[in-house]
Amino acid sequence: MSSEPDTNAAEYPIIVGMERRVQELANQVQVLQQELGRLKAYTRPRLPWKFWIRHQIKVLLDLRVVLGKLSFTDPVKVVGVPKWYHTKPALKNPPVISIATPSYNQGDFLECTMRSVLDQEYPKLQYVVQDGGSTDSTAGVLAQYKSRLHHCEMRKDRGQSHAINLGLAHTDGEIMAYLNSDDILLPGSLHAVAKYFEDHPDVDVVYGHRVLINQQGDEIGRWVLPPHDTDVLKWADYVPQETMFWRRRIWDKVGGIDESFRFAMDWDLISRFVDAGAKFYRMPRFLGAFRIHDSSKTMTVVNTHGQEEMTKLRRRMHGRDVTPQEIQKGIRRYLGWHVVYNRLYRLGLVRY
Repeated sequence: MSSEPDTNAAEYPIIVGMERRVQELANQVQVLQQELGRLKAYTRPRLPWKFWIRHQIKVLLDLRVVLGKLSFTDPVKVVGVPKWYHTKPALKNPPVISIATPSYNQGDFLECTMRSVLDQEYPKLQYVVQDGGSTDSTAGVLAQYKSRLHHCEMRKDRGQSHAINLGLAHTDGEIMAYLNSDDILLPGSLHAVAKYFEDHPDVDVVYGHRVLINQQGDEIGRWVLPPHDTDVLKWADYVPQETMFWRRRIWDKVGGIDESFRFAMDWDLISRFVDAGAKFYRMPRFLGAFRIHDSSKTMTVVNTHGQEEMTKLRRRMHGRDVTPQEIQKGIRRYLGWHVVYNRLYRLGLVRY
């Protein structure tokens, strides 16, 4: 099955010229290395120039894999997005978008999460907050925004997966998503997603690039993803959950979130979308931001329940236990393309 729609072909002229650009970079590196050699051979080099040359070489040859890493830059106070993110595309018939936020004792972040959705002013939004009975400041936050919500409820639940199902059960929108109570959507995301779904009725699931933020909301990194590759999903889940939207038809087909999962419910849902024949598209745009903090589930259970559930999913998809070496081999090609796309982005040769 072709996992990438024909419309993504517009990105490939970038790749066509990649070899030429790589050669140009190699030539620049050679010139810099020659210059450094002359400075060493004939003069006592001034340290600032020496360090500058080394820095330029490092920048040109920086081919690190940052996909999967949760912190790798110094904090930047503002999550920067281009001005065109705020431009709202014309929609002939805006689809209803239903979003659920499962919440429990995340009052410190919940208002920021809710504002990131509500302030997009999408005309047909069903936004639900399903809280598990928080004892912090959550009740006050919900009271402040209740009039702008499609539904909100504070009641005991059986965990995050159950809360997502409960919340989305109160909706009937054609496009669906869930946004955790510490993550945020980036400006213009709902209009951009709606426009793509409107123009591509055959696509079932879309997602985009990810920004990483810390507890204070400062930007600490970015994940630039290559075009969608269904094969890599058998080995690892690189789909940023907070950026993912899907059609209700595929949700109904797979039966929603499997509530037996406490950590990898998004990977399980994606794998069942694949089994159901879903067509995916990675949008060339940053759609959401994932918050890293000490009490987040990613930080607290990834090495316990997280590893157990990821092993369970790989066993289900492969029919057996797989080795770390097999996993590395299975993701190698995808990570290679990530390095290329990330490098092009950081050099300013592509815009997202």
